[in-house]
Amino acid sequence: MWIDTERGVLGDATIGELEAALRGTVVRPGDASYDEARTVWNGAHDRRPALVVRCAGTADVVRAVEFARSQDLLVAVRGGGHSIAGFSTCDGGVVVDLSGMKGMRVDPARRRAFAQPGLTWAEFDNETQAFGLAVTGGLVSSTGIAGFTLGGGVGWLVRRYGLTCDNLVGADVVTADGRLVHADAEENPDLFWALRGGGGNFGVVTSFEYALHPVGPQVMAGLVFYPLDEARQVVTRWRDLTAGAPDELTTMVVMTTAPPVPFLPEEVHGTRVVAVGCMYAGALADAEEAVRPLRTLGTPIADLVGPLPYTAMQTLLDPLWTPGAHNYFTSTFVEPSDAALDAVLRLHRTTPTPSSELHLHQLGGACGRVPADATPFSRRDAQVLCNVIARAPGPEGFDGHVAWARAAREEVARHGGGGMYVNFTGDASEDKVRASYPEAVYDRLVRVKDAYDPTNLFRLNQNIRPSAAA
Repeated sequence: MWIDTERGVLGDATIGELEAALRGTVVRPGDASYDEARTVWNGAHDRRPALVVRCAGTADVVRAVEFARSQDLLVAVRGGGHSIAGFSTCDGGVVVDLSGMKGMRVDPARRRAFAQPGLTWAEFDNETQAFGLAVTGGLVSSTGIAGFTLGGGVGWLVRRYGLTCDNLVGADVVTADGRLVHADAEENPDLFWALRGGGGNFGVVTSFEYALHPVGPQVMAGLVFYPLDEARQVVTRWRDLTAGAPDELTTMVVMTTAPPVPFLPEEVHGTRVVAVGCMYAGALADAEEAVRPLRTLGTPIADLVGPLPYTAMQTLLDPLWTPGAHNYFTSTFVEPSDAALDAVLRLHRTTPTPSSELHLHQLGGACGRVPADATPFSRRDAQVLCNVIARAPGPEGFDGHVAWARAAREEVARHGGGGMYVNFTGDASEDKVRASYPEAVYDRLVRVKDAYDPTNLFRLNQNIRPSAAA
């Protein structure tokens, strides 16, 4: 076996043995499909793996993991490929590509979904909504279900039904030694605990079992846009209103630049605005009363809140988050004090590009009632999560945009915030990972890592370093 570090390829005989054992395919440098196979959603990460193994099923995952381990190669696991930090790809290693594994079964009587890791939220929602069911999913429907779930999962149903990981009831996992194990509350409960917020540290999940809930098909949802000069009034009233909001209502403040879209007046195109998004996931008869105060936080530029299909709300933001742009996310949990809100408002006026944004995600509700030690996502007391986004069409000036986002996060955190959210962490550094978990939770994750991946084969993630690698 040999590796050509210039071309990033392995010896043909070695690859041939792997290919012969697969139902799926192997893509290597020089193949016609290589550039397509190596490309991920976040254009900030341009990597050249030695191999992309396009898995057709669990057996292929086992063989890909065994191959990478035997050849001492770096492993990147790709589901939807949206990893902000670039964990879906690598240089010179093996990408275990799960995007072709899109099998799904819904059991409407038991309200359960059994889903493979290559599914996106658009595909998942399409299946569950056929039965009027759903689980908390991504705000952008091209996001994959796998990484989103393993990191926690904040979406429009978070206050009604909790995080996505709160609704994970079982998983099949290929571990670093090539075993397929099942994890749930009774079988391998330590692994099951770690999967619900500990990221992709412990193996490759090949099947997720979710508890589903009645949602839609119609919900009350949408966005209300307000002018920048009313921003402080809007966010202050939003904070006071949402403090007593019912669980059925989840909201989010988006500090953004008005895009050139027909539903916004031309005179605001390209100007900074404040948008308040919402979803009321309860009875439509009660919805108008619940969302009415969101329409009067200031003087609306546009009020786009109304009854619409759940799947429409789940795809509403997709046109703004197409692949190829450079993206960096960072985050902090926030106590929405006047000082913290003022900091967010100041930072909104300094966003480096029109597509750079700050989001205030409302938490609480069902998410807040889960015991803090039930999952690695431990900030159950937090009422707001602030996500800071640097986004640009290409690499020019992007390092400066990232520096702005990091500084913005620190500024907000100084005013009553603390901790980070795994899925909104664009850095892989150990200090950022530790900031995502309380010390006792991190130590428990290390113990699980020691049991299931003691050599740190799965280290392209928000990495929990095993004891042997510390």
